[in-house]
Amino acid sequence: MFKDSADFRRVASGTLLIVAPLLQAVAVVLDPGTWGDDREAVSYGDNPALAQLQSAMYHWAYLLMALAAIGLLHVMRRRAVVFGHIAGPLTVLGYINLSGLLLIDPVEWWLGQRNSPEQAAKTLDEMLNLPGVVFGFQMPWIFFALFGLPILLVGVWRAGFAHWWVPLVVAIGYGTSLVLPYGPTTIVMWALPAVALGSLGVKMLRMSREEWVSHYPSAAHGPAPSANTTA
Repeated sequence: MFKDSADFRRVASGTLLIVAPLLQAVAVVLDPGTWGDDREAVSYGDNPALAQLQSAMYHWAYLLMALAAIGLLHVMRRRAVVFGHIAGPLTVLGYINLSGLLLIDPVEWWLGQRNSPEQAAKTLDEMLNLPGVVFGFQMPWIFFALFGLPILLVGVWRAGFAHWWVPLVVAIGYGTSLVLPYGPTTIVMWALPAVALGSLGVKMLRMSREEWVSHYPSAAHGPAPSANTTA
C-alpha cells in the first residue's frame, strides 16, 4: 500500500475522516469543563490530567481534520473543482489555527492554579484580546474550520460523492455548538459530524483502487494512471 500512491491516499483519507472527528467527540466527553465549573480555570484545576488529555486530543483532531480536508479534495477533481480549490485551503487554514489555539488550555490551567478564577479569567482575556492574537490566530481563521468544512462538503455532495444529508448534519452539529453553551449538549452536537464524516471515511475505505483512480481527470480520457504516476 505504501508503494501505491492511489491506495495509500485512499486509505489515509478514509481513516482520517473517521479518526479526526472521533477524537474531537471523545475529547468533549473527557473534558472536565464539559461536566464541571464553566470557568475552565477552575474545572481544569479540578482534574489536570484529563484537562491535558482532552487538550491534546482536540489538538490532534484539528490537525488531522486539516489533512482529511485535503483528502476530500480528491473526489472533487472532476466536478466542483474550482469550488474545492477555494473552500479546501480555507478549511485547512481554519483547522490549523484551531489547533494552535489549544495552547490556551494549559495557560488557563496555570493561571487558575495561581490566581482567583476572576483574576485568571481577566488575565486570559487580556492576553487573548491582543491584536496579534486576535487577527493572527482567531479572526477570521477559526470560522474557516467550523463553517468551511460544511461548505466544502457541499462541494463533495455536488461532486456526487456524498449524500445531501452529510453537509447538512455537519453544519447543524458545528453551527449549533457555536450558539449553545459548552457542556453535555456539545457531546451530541459533535457526535453528529463524527457520524457524517465517518460515513464518508468508511465509503473511501470500501472503494476499490479503480474506483478511487476514476476520480482523476485523466481517467475520463484513457486508462487509469499507474501507481507510479498518480498524483
